[in-house]
Amino acid sequence: MEKTASLIGRIFLAHIFLIAGTTKITGYAGTQGYMESMGVPGMLLPLVILVEIGGALALILGWQTRWAALGLAGFTILTALFFHTNFAEQTQMIMFMKNIAMTGGLLYVAAYGAGAWSLDARRAHKHGHGQHSQSPAM
Repeated sequence: MEKTASLIGRIFLAHIFLIAGTTKITGYAGTQGYMESMGVPGMLLPLVILVEIGGALALILGWQTRWAALGLAGFTILTALFFHTNFAEQTQMIMFMKNIAMTGGLLYVAAYGAGAWSLDARRAHKHGHGQHSQSPAM
C-alpha cells in the first residue's frame, strides 16, 4: 500500500505542474502578457515552464525528489502570493488555498522522500544507502 500510495501521490501532485507548463508553451504570448499584467516580468516565463515541467517529471520519476518537491513548494507559494491574493473573489481565495494545500503535500514529499518506487530509491539501493541519504540540508 505504501509503495503504491507514494507513487500515485507523486503523480497527482505533479500532474498540475506538467499540464500548466505545457499549456504555457502553447499559450506563450497570452501567459507572458498575464504575468506582466500582474507585475511579474514576462522574461521569466521560460524559467517558469522549466520549473513546472522539470519539477513535475522529477516528481513522477522520483528523481532528486526532495529537491524537486522543495523547489515546487517554493514556486507554488510564490505563485499564490503573486497571482491569488484577491480574496474578495472567491475563486482567487480557493486558488490561494489550493496552492497552500499543494505546498503542504510537496513539503511532505520533501521531508519523507519519494518512496520505494522511485529512481531515488533505486539509486540508494544500488549504492547501499537508505532513502534518507537524499535529504536536502535543512
